[in-house]
Amino acid sequence: MRLDVVLRVGSKLILPFMLLFALYVQFHGEYGPGGGFQAGVISAGMMILYALVFGVAKAKLIVPQRLVEFMVPLGVLIYAGTGVLTMLLGQNFLDYGVLDPSPMHGRERGIFWVEVGVHVTVASTMLAIFYAFVERGR
Repeated sequence: MRLDVVLRVGSKLILPFMLLFALYVQFHGEYGPGGGFQAGVISAGMMILYALVFGVAKAKLIVPQRLVEFMVPLGVLIYAGTGVLTMLLGQNFLDYGVLDPSPMHGRERGIFWVEVGVHVTVASTMLAIFYAFVERGR
């Protein structure tokens, strides 16, 4: 891959925009189509593209496998923790209105944290699957 200058330069140009688009989809997911799942897929796709162009070893320096294995349950914990918090505050599981004095803002806040949990879980699961398949060939 060292001789593929166009591919390497093109990837370096597009990777920041992929991350920016993933963040856009994440932060505007509750207002339109998209959200945590789509943002997680875009984030993982960005890292997979980086690994394919620059090598898996360099990708694992940025996102080590131990971090990926830690992030999978962390995302589920963020998602479930949001629901448990609403139960501790006296409402039903994932009834976000209690998270803020204004129920509308509480719902926005709750949906945001659920989508963050989904994003973390999806991105890390995709990277874990990619790392598993890459290691299998060696």
